[in-house]
Amino acid sequence: MLVYQDLITGDELLSDSFPYKEIENGMLWEVEGKWVVTGTIEVNIGANPSAEGGEDDEGVDDQAVKVVDIVDTFRLQEQPPFDKKQFVAFIKRYIKNLTPKLEPEKQEVFKKNFEGAMKYIMSKLSDLQFFVGESMHDDGTMVFAYYKEGATNPTFLYIAYALKEVKC
Repeated sequence: MLVYQDLITGDELLSDSFPYKEIENGMLWEVEGKWVVTGTIEVNIGANPSAEGGEDDEGVDDQAVKVVDIVDTFRLQEQPPFDKKQFVAFIKRYIKNLTPKLEPEKQEVFKKNFEGAMKYIMSKLSDLQFFVGESMHDDGTMVFAYYKEGATNPTFLYIAYALKEVKC
């Protein structure tokens, strides 16, 4: 199994269990998330508790919770939304922190193509949810989520060059 860690914080943000599609000249990965139910789920086996002298929900502690699989699996932490000015300030600081961590040949490609990827993200800014890894580090890589038109499941956007592949 491959796990993708944030180059800056080391937080696990994705794995190969979630297929991705490269967009914006390979700068971004698009990953489809799914709403799933976790925790205890009540299973009705057809017994009639009232006929057997029991109460309707006797001893049932329903802990079922509906979560997004990627958020739950990688313990992503949602952040407050950014306005345009805040986002631009974050991205400038982020580029300054990420670029030195990239291999020299990747730095040039990153600098050349990153602006287009950021324009793509900026075009969706008002529709995005923002997530960071479980360490909640201020300078860490941001993961973005939004709902495509008519979709019931979120789509996640990852900055591809910010991820380090680790074999588990």
